[in-house]
Amino acid sequence: MKQDFNQFKELPAPLPVGERVIWQGKPSFKGLALRSFHIREVGIYFGVLMAWKLWSGWSNGASSGETATAILWLAAPAVSAVAVLAGLAWLFRRAACYTITTKRVLFQFGVALPMTMNIPLSKIASAALKTYSDGSGDIPLGLSDSKRVSYILLWPHVRPWRLRNPEPMLRALPDAAVAAARLSEVLTGQSGPAAIALPQSAGRGLMPDAVAIPPSTVAA
Repeated sequence: MKQDFNQFKELPAPLPVGERVIWQGKPSFKGLALRSFHIREVGIYFGVLMAWKLWSGWSNGASSGETATAILWLAAPAVSAVAVLAGLAWLFRRAACYTITTKRVLFQFGVALPMTMNIPLSKIASAALKTYSDGSGDIPLGLSDSKRVSYILLWPHVRPWRLRNPEPMLRALPDAAVAAARLSEVLTGQSGPAAIALPQSAGRGLMPDAVAIPPSTVAA
């Protein structure tokens, strides 16, 4: 039985007549933890510090107890840092929802203050698909005018390091190829393969802005 996306609980409001959802999903916890909150790098950093403490203690003739105590002093903040970052990744994933309809792309995000960014398809100048070895991927959206898009407000649902011209990004999607194909279909009006690089959509009469607005006031 097919799900009725018009009644999906996480949509900010019922869709207008004639508009339908063609894809909906969330970022993966693993993708956010590794690529947004950089848990792996933090773990490596503390691992290097512990290895240095071990080598330093051994080279200076410290006792096993002293060396173990020094390492334990690093283990506590290491575990705490990883736990905090994992918790943040879980919270950001829980608050996020991406929706592609026949008229627009919606970003629902915000841990403390839920927000919805509503981007009509006509405002999307380009889109791309970046996949990773585990099959997940990111879909950044180039807008016709990104000056009113806040990098800080959107993070982590934004392309990294594009500070001057922020690009909203469907991040860490476990089914990125499927989402890219669905987005390509609505942008070009043609069915696409399961995994593609989305084309440039130039000369489409692009509208000038895409802004973050409260969920209760989203409009097509």
